[in-house]
Amino acid sequence: MKSVFDIATREELATRINSLSRQHQAHWGKMNVYQMIKHCTLCEEMMLGKMKIKRVFIGRLIGGMLLKKVLKDESPFGKNSPTSPLLKTLHESGDIEQQKKEWLNRLEQYASYTDPDFVHPFFGPMTRDQIGFFAYKHVDHHLRQFGV
Repeated sequence: MKSVFDIATREELATRINSLSRQHQAHWGKMNVYQMIKHCTLCEEMMLGKMKIKRVFIGRLIGGMLLKKVLKDESPFGKNSPTSPLLKTLHESGDIEQQKKEWLNRLEQYASYTDPDFVHPFFGPMTRDQIGFFAYKHVDHHLRQFGV
């Protein structure tokens, strides 16, 4: 399974991210391309431990079980999955090129990742391998959403 901790995988993602433009339209969901890029940048901040989000109650009950299901194979995430309001942007537009640079910068930070105590707000505590797989699948999901 691909992981953001692998340099070749990060390079593949960077190529796909760099191909995004304002002209890309979502194949599903409500976000436009800017909102998706901003959302992914915020998610990387969370996964890198720079933004803490309180764990949700339902996640405490079933998060660990669902994490295993989500990471069991290389199949992409389902469409229209819910997300924390803290990981959404209300801005309709912004500087896409600058936001892409910020996202790429966050992805590169996985090269020196050191957060053994990461807790996802829904799925709960995650191992380094789980973080690498999950972060890849999340980015891939949104790039597929916009056809790249």
